[in-house]
Amino acid sequence: MANITAAMVKDLRELTGAGMMDCKKALGETDGDMDAAVEYLRKNGQAKAEKKAGRIAAEGLCKVVLKDDRTAAVVEVNSETDFVAKNEVFQSFVAAVADQAVDSSAADMDAFMAEKWNQDNSITVKEALVAQIAKIGENLNIRRFEKVVADNGCVVSYTHGGGRIGVIVEAETDVVNDAIKEALTNVAMQIAAMNPQYLSRNDMSADELAKLREITEKSALNDPASLPKPILNKLIDKAINDKVWSDADIATYEEHKSNMQYLFNFLSKEAAAQLAELALADEANIVADKIFNGLVEGRVSKQLKEICLMDQVYVKAEDGKQSVAKYLAEVAKANGAFTVKGYVRFETGEGLEKKNEDFAAEVAAQLQ
Repeated sequence: MANITAAMVKDLRELTGAGMMDCKKALGETDGDMDAAVEYLRKNGQAKAEKKAGRIAAEGLCKVVLKDDRTAAVVEVNSETDFVAKNEVFQSFVAAVADQAVDSSAADMDAFMAEKWNQDNSITVKEALVAQIAKIGENLNIRRFEKVVADNGCVVSYTHGGGRIGVIVEAETDVVNDAIKEALTNVAMQIAAMNPQYLSRNDMSADELAKLREITEKSALNDPASLPKPILNKLIDKAINDKVWSDADIATYEEHKSNMQYLFNFLSKEAAAQLAELALADEANIVADKIFNGLVEGRVSKQLKEICLMDQVYVKAEDGKQSVAKYLAEVAKANGAFTVKGYVRFETGEGLEKKNEDFAAEVAAQLQ
């Protein structure tokens, strides 16, 4: 049995980053063989990682790295708790993952995880992750990455909330100067704040536009109070003449019809629902109505201004009205032509189930 010294434990700990007791145990199990101890710790880390794999990891960080004016990458690495996300060891690992991504040629996550780890070519990215799980003691996950290379132009980045949101904006341009970079950074901030779904309405497919219009039509029909007055009046006449409404609601209408703006404050919920049913039943005729079409077009246009970056009101607009597209055109006119080609926006934990942390209950359960 080899004599396990403090120096051996120290060397193994520096080599692997594992805890002191884990290093001591590994050396004991391998009779002091350093290489075998490293392998033991890796296998032990894999076992620990597998045990933790089912635990929710929806906290963490997004990290953006710019290699140069043309190349950038953003990654999202998740942890179980916000406490670990603020840990220096975890943050250093996320930075290393981002550096790996900006140099990577991987086309997907499987290929990325199989790459040799830049900081230690004897292991893969996946094995580096396993080692961090063993070291930190929480389930961690390299959830996604995206690399952007501007073949003809430049890229800029923006990080919000200490890593809660990471954004890359790519532009096509023959001119790269500070004014254009500043404008693109402002747009990156806009993307972080307003979370547009599309670059412009031209990026929406015909099916997506049709679906948006269909949803808007259904929403209008289900909200009779918002319908144009000529259509609403026809529905009310039908509700009264066909005795769809109760006598009480008919009486309420007669009392308040002189001020239609506030009518629905007095009608029963049943009466409003019955009007919606009548509207849906007559959907074909109402949708064909020019007045109704005007209402729908206006609402669709308003939604496009919210979900399409170029249509959004620029958040720094002095008049509170200037669109992002007009702001960029203004900058281009003064500093050289450029076009925003695309963007990437990562937000930590978006779409993931959050862990419901009830520490009092957790402690109570452990005491039982």
